[in-house]
Amino acid sequence: MPYKTNYFKVNKETWNKKVPLHAQSEMYALEAFMSGKSSLMPYELKAIGPVNGMSLLHLQCHFGQDTLSWSRMGAKAVGIDFSEEGIKLAKQLNNTLGLDAQFVCCNVLDVSKHIEQSFDIVFTSYGVIGWIPDLKPWAKMIAERLHPGGFFYMVEFHPILWMFDYDSGRPEMKYHYSQEEVIYSEYQGTYANKTSKMKSKEYGWNHGLSEVVNALIEAGLKINYLNEYDESPYDVFPGLEKTKSGMYKMKEQLFPMLFEIKATKIS
Repeated sequence: MPYKTNYFKVNKETWNKKVPLHAQSEMYALEAFMSGKSSLMPYELKAIGPVNGMSLLHLQCHFGQDTLSWSRMGAKAVGIDFSEEGIKLAKQLNNTLGLDAQFVCCNVLDVSKHIEQSFDIVFTSYGVIGWIPDLKPWAKMIAERLHPGGFFYMVEFHPILWMFDYDSGRPEMKYHYSQEEVIYSEYQGTYANKTSKMKSKEYGWNHGLSEVVNALIEAGLKINYLNEYDESPYDVFPGLEKTKSGMYKMKEQLFPMLFEIKATKIS
């Protein structure tokens, strides 16, 4: 649908500007990553397990740290993102590290136009589906890119978190749990560099759990599990406290912060 083009264009411009800021941020810890530290978190490591010799497609990879972390573990990894600056940096990191990951610059909904290969694993994580207006073509693409018997895994911020507006620094419940209308945000800084003077302009969409699950089922995938968790590995929402596990949660935890889904392509 043509109307999406302008939304994606604005979002891409913002993400292109985020890349150099994020590459220098404490959150992305690029120096430690280049020295061998994995960027992957316990949820995805536990769920996906050993990947040596397996083919893996990483959707919305930003500048490729997780893709490269899977590659370090022996996966034949391909990362995609719509940000030209993100993919440019990902390729530079891959070359510097001497890895064999591949990177493709394209919109996540257009992956099958750019990649014909099928994979053992399709992976996506943390702050990804909110950039997609309609999850049905997204799920269809995932099914197209999986081998029979291959699986899709996602770990994502819980949709309840996106019911709030955080622009004022204090959460204000403002949006529907599964809002069809686009949400526009304009604010200074980014989640990884809050003091930056960069102005972020973003269009996003809220997707409830039933929408995510049903899109994957309709695409022909079998849901293995859906889990919800109270802790997040990232301190990207106001008022979070660090726990003994090294993760973050709210002072008064009344709803989950994350969910994960694993789904298999049967045929």
